[in-house]
Amino acid sequence: MEDLPPYSAVVLAGGRAARLGGQAKPQLDVGGRTMLAAVLAAAADAALRVVVGPPQPTAPGVVVVREEPPGGGPVAALRAGLAAVDTDVVAVLAADLPFLTAQLVTELRRGLRADGVLVVDDTGRDQLLLGVWRTAALRRAVAAPGAPAALHHALGGLEVDRHRPPVAPGSVPPWVDCDTPEELASAREVAARRPG
Repeated sequence: MEDLPPYSAVVLAGGRAARLGGQAKPQLDVGGRTMLAAVLAAAADAALRVVVGPPQPTAPGVVVVREEPPGGGPVAALRAGLAAVDTDVVAVLAADLPFLTAQLVTELRRGLRADGVLVVDDTGRDQLLLGVWRTAALRRAVAAPGAPAALHHALGGLEVDRHRPPVAPGSVPPWVDCDTPEELASAREVAARRPG
């Protein structure tokens, strides 16, 4: 296996989770661990793991930072997370991906050729918070004065490759997130049926 450059992981763990009754979504349990713990485990080999959001329980060694203004959205959160990063490569991950795997993070790192590479789901939709980026390019995109508040606009000028991970029949896609009570209940049901 080829040597990959060291990377950092920035996990966006803010947001109001209004559709989940305002609960701290990253701290919700799926399969015996919080969604945030699952994401941090998938990036366990990162040189640095940064969680952006309100103070919350994390794994040892994880740095927690807050975006300005608090609740300022993904561009502000990404800007805050990148300020802590000193590697040339960074994984940007949502905190509500209970089925994210280290294998997928490695595939994305291996596939980094342009400014970034991100996952495309089975409907063809870009998963902006499931990708690996060149840190300098990402910093330029979100640090520019007047950078758009919408993440897809801020990243619009970057050269991005897409990765569609294979999903075995009967398995859960790694991009499955939990934004609604129904999605959370479904993820919990799936996790309860998984071996191990």
